Amino acid sequence: MFYLPTRIIFAEHAMQTAAEHIASLGRKALIVCGKTSAKTSGALDELLEVLQQSKMDWVEFAQVGENPDIHTVIRGKELLVKEVCDLVIAIGGGSPIDAAKAISLAAANDLKADEIYNVSLMHKAYPIIAIPTTAGTGSEVTQYSVLTIPEQKRKAGFGTDLAFPKLAILDPRYTLSLPEKVTLHTAIDALSHLLEGIYSVNRNPHLTLLIYRGIDNIIKYLSPCLKEPKHLLYRKSLMMASLYGGMTIAHSSTTLQHSIGYPLTSEFDIPHGLANGMVMQQIMDLYYPALQAELDALFQYLKISREYFYAWLDGFPLAAQVPMPDEMLEAKIPEIMSSRNMANNPIDVGAEDIRRILKSLQKDQ
Repeated sequence: MFYLPTRIIFAEHAMQTAAEHIASLGRKALIVCGKTSAKTSGALDELLEVLQQSKMDWVEFAQVGENPDIHTVIRGKELLVKEVCDLVIAIGGGSPIDAAKAISLAAANDLKADEIYNVSLMHKAYPIIAIPTTAGTGSEVTQYSVLTIPEQKRKAGFGTDLAFPKLAILDPRYTLSLPEKVTLHTAIDALSHLLEGIYSVNRNPHLTLLIYRGIDNIIKYLSPCLKEPKHLLYRKSLMMASLYGGMTIAHSSTTLQHSIGYPLTSEFDIPHGLANGMVMQQIMDLYYPALQAELDALFQYLKISREYFYAWLDGFPLAAQVPMPDEMLEAKIPEIMSSRNMANNPIDVGAEDIRRILKSLQKDQ
């Protein structure tokens, strides 16, 4: 089975190409973004030009931080209702896009903060347009929203087909202004999604070639892009890999790779992609005995060995301080074990497996 209800426009100057579709989705838009990236990337100015051309009204909600929480979502919902918006447009990385999905659902279904994860209460949604300015999350083509619960210091996600954006506008020019660290971390996030499409028990054979091509793009073009950040072909290749990664997890979801990364982000403010990269080799080692045929087929396609892949990965600064005493480590294990992503692991993952991976991060302190 393959299901993707999002119209995708991927091109330079994609905004103008998408103008007619944008105009058809609503009369007044709530623009959800961060404080700077939407403007710096050029995406916001190009969107506003299209909205003016189509005589569509809008209001900006530029309050989304790196890890949006449920209270940010409620503030966005309240602004949407107050301004009588009927369309939500997200500009930015995964954070604004994930927040926009939750805002749409919270407003359409009048959800309170403690109801945001209750998908049984979600019966409708305002149309969502996603305009990514990073190449990592693929959230522009998924049904998932990942948010932070600050009182619990916990990141968690939910998924519903209502959260699929109606339209995704991808222009690699919007990633030209990304800082080096963001380029690296978001690309590693995309790589995680692609690999997890192989790991997951829900792997979709229709996506195998896209997974291979996405991973190949990242291995070939990430290093050159870090050296020449204004090179549009490199940016285009990474954005395409991110799109493939989003399409992949829309069908396969994620696995332990993400479950173990969430507490690293919520507890230590480690960027999401970096958190994935810190455990990428350990996760592959854990899964390899059960997925040898699948991973060997991947490396055969890439014309590299698993050892080469590990050496390539080690060539990037993918380490961070993890001041996790043993008592905290033990407290995080049940949290990881209870994550919904754990149901997608290709093997039974136990507490000792998680403990061993977390302890390997302690050694990096």
